[in-house]
This record gives sequence, C-alpha cells and structure tokens, in this order.
Amino acid sequence: MYSINLEQRQYKTYILKDESSNSLVEIVPDRGGIMTKWQVSDRDIMYLDSDRFTNPELSVRGGNPILFPICGNLPDNSYTHNGKQYTLKQHGFARDLAWDVNSQEAGINSAVLTLVLKSSDTTKQVYPFDFEVTFTYEIIGNSLKIRQTYQNKSDVAMPCSFGFHPYFLVRDKSKLSFEIPSQEYFDHKSKDTKQFSGNFDFNQDEIDVAFKKLSGNTAIVTDNERNLKLTLEYDRDFSTLVFWTLKGKEFYCIEPWSAPRNSINTGEKLTVIEPGNNYSTAIALTANFF
Repeated sequence: MYSINLEQRQYKTYILKDESSNSLVEIVPDRGGIMTKWQVSDRDIMYLDSDRFTNPELSVRGGNPILFPICGNLPDNSYTHNGKQYTLKQHGFARDLAWDVNSQEAGINSAVLTLVLKSSDTTKQVYPFDFEVTFTYEIIGNSLKIRQTYQNKSDVAMPCSFGFHPYFLVRDKSKLSFEIPSQEYFDHKSKDTKQFSGNFDFNQDEIDVAFKKLSGNTAIVTDNERNLKLTLEYDRDFSTLVFWTLKGKEFYCIEPWSAPRNSINTGEKLTVIEPGNNYSTAIALTANFF
C-alpha cells in the first residue's frame, strides 16, 4: 500500500511510502528539491550530513542533490555566453533553491511526487535563460525512478548540463565491489587518465574521478558488508559517471552527469535545447538486500 504524507519539520518534508516493502523516500522541496532519505526494508540507503542539512548557509552533503544548469565546477566559477561573462558556482543553483510541488498521487502500484523549478530574475543574473524544470519522483517497492524534463522558455537556444550527486551510505569501503561500464577514468586529482580494474584505492584522502567512455547504461555497486546490491540505471543522455569519496567519511557518490565539468565553456557533451523545446530523461535506482 502506497501513501504520501507531509510533515512540518525544519522544512516541509514529503514522505512517499510503500508499506509492503517497508520502503520510503523523503523529499524536501524547499531545500533544493532534494531527496534526503531512501530506505528499503527499513534500512538506510542514503547518507546525510544532518549538521550541514540544517544550516541553510551550507550546501547539502548527503541525500541526492540536483545538478543544474551545470555539473561540477568552472574555472574561477565563470563562463562566457554571447560575449558576456557570468558567474556560476559549482553544480549550479538548482540544489540551493526552493522548488514548488506540482502534483502528488499515491496509487495501487506506486507513489509519485512532482516538483517544478522555474527561472526568476535571480537565476537570470547568472544564467540568462527562461526555463522550467520538472522532476517526478516515483517509488515502486525497492526501486526509485526520477524523471526529468528541462523546458526552454526563452527565444534563444539554451545550453545546459544536468545530473545528480547521490551519497550512498557505507560502513566499510574495502567491502565494496563495482560493475561500471568503462575501462578507464579521468582522475581529477592527478589530471591523468587511468585504467579501471574494478575497484579503487581507498587509502587515498580523496577520490574524484570521471568515467567518460561508457559502454552501457547500468552501474552496480555491491556492498558485501551490508549485503546490499545497488543498481543505477540511466538514460543514454548521461554521458559521464563521476565517483567521489573522502577518507574517513561513511559515504561514496556515484553520479550520473549529462556532461563533464566545464562543458558550458568547452561544449563537450553539452545539451542545447532550442527555443520552446523540452528535453526529457530519467534515472532509476534499485536496492536489493541479500
């Protein structure tokens, strides 16, 4: 049986729940439309730094932050469009703004919540386009689907990249195994391209790598300490998978991006939406305990 409940905490929190699988998703529209919690069989899948979440001055580290209209950072936080320079901070502004709830429905087979983010005078100071972004979160048992539509409401073409930054809970990273459809990655720390052998050296203080040559649309991480198999499926629109983690922190991130960092300057894999058009895509996450 599926349900959607609204709780007034520090922020209004929507709880999508499936009682039959003891699964739930918590979404906070006012804090960047973020999914802060995902549980399957009453067990946490996501990591959340509660102290950062409760401080509105800080970006959220945890849950599943939304990346738009860029993924990653820009040199000096700047880009140029039509000869004019703009300042845009890392991962864009969608994760920092309040989203509106457009609709909600709890049915026999799923629970669905749809959020909308629209351009404003504030966003146009750093990103000079009229847009409307719609996200639909749908919980179906032990799976979560996130459908997205990016609409260009400007009279000029709109360049953008989009993605997610999910933080997954892990107790012992040495017990992780990876199935990523790529044989190499670009290491942002060393600035080298390296061969991928199926795992990482978690003795490093930080791992920040990008898989740019993907041969498939599914990545699997198995946590043998928690007996958890996590499957990420993403549409072909997502050209890059980023893996990031910090030593001593109980999270790892595997992030589907439509384009690598700085694409708004370089044009690499950049999505350009024509005036009046929209662009739709989706990802899905499934958690299986064994």
